[in-house]
Amino acid sequence: MQITINNLIKRYDEAEKPAVDDISLHVESGEFFFLLGPSGCGKTTLLRLIAGLIHPTSGSIAFDGEDVTEREVDQRGAAMVFQGYALWPHMTVQENVEFGPRMRGADKSERHRIASEQLQRVEMDTFADRKPNQLSGGQQQRVALARALAAGTRCLLFDEPLSNLDARLRLHMRDELKALVDATGVTGIYVTHDQKEALSMADRIAVINDGRIAQLGTPTEVYRNPQSRFVADFLGEANFLDGELDSGSEVVTTPAGNVPVASELTGRVTCCVRPESVRVETGNSPGGLAATVVSTVYLGDSRQTVCRLETPDAIEWRVTELPGAGEALAPGSPVSLTFSAGDVAVLDR
Repeated sequence: MQITINNLIKRYDEAEKPAVDDISLHVESGEFFFLLGPSGCGKTTLLRLIAGLIHPTSGSIAFDGEDVTEREVDQRGAAMVFQGYALWPHMTVQENVEFGPRMRGADKSERHRIASEQLQRVEMDTFADRKPNQLSGGQQQRVALARALAAGTRCLLFDEPLSNLDARLRLHMRDELKALVDATGVTGIYVTHDQKEALSMADRIAVINDGRIAQLGTPTEVYRNPQSRFVADFLGEANFLDGELDSGSEVVTTPAGNVPVASELTGRVTCCVRPESVRVETGNSPGGLAATVVSTVYLGDSRQTVCRLETPDAIEWRVTELPGAGEALAPGSPVSLTFSAGDVAVLDR
């Protein structure tokens, strides 16, 4: 199912700013599309609008080119998958999955066939006679997916479905949930505030801020080439340095020194470099930014070094070093921070 949203606005109060403020986007059939942003940014409101749980103030929503803006939930062919799974506790797994076909009027043999097929699809057919309280969180998540698919949905809408799981199970379920959605071939739209969840699972991400799309792209695009300081900061650790970029120049002039870039912007800009792209070199390295080590922290799979640049406002940069990077440098050690032009995202200021 393709989903097209045009100029969607949702106001809860005319006197206040819209919760969803003129959003337009297109989701391809079979795509796993993520709405990522901080709490209160409008992402859940947008998901509820797509589901039909609420209606927009203005704008339109189309499924496969057909306008569904004013249709109710049960007339859209989309199903919500909630944090708490919403399985009927008094029903078996089989009965839970049969619920959708039963509501559509399927006879006993037909709904049994549909439910069995979907349970097999999510590898839960051997648990058909169990009750939800006899299942793990991950197993309940699979049953919730099977139930949505059995109801004939062409689009799965996920409202932070992994937030109730412990950290280890959540990590495991990321891969499993993506594999399940990919295997079904349905369109998936997933709301989360967890950057790692979005970066590891999504085909594309819409970063939402203040009711608007701040940036839309693949995980690599939004992480490596953020278009604003908000996106850069929200997607993970980032180092910033303000400067000037002249037309035709390949370096940004900053208080810490020249920064190599590949950008068509000119004028006042901000350089953004991810901590894992920075290398710490002892002494004075040509083309590097002079700095002093402030601290180092061992994190097991990496080491984080904080360095203070030689700038009037003593800007601090974080550097993520992998095992094998050498001995940690003592605080006060003079170093040079180096990186390539391709590692620098240039933001308009």
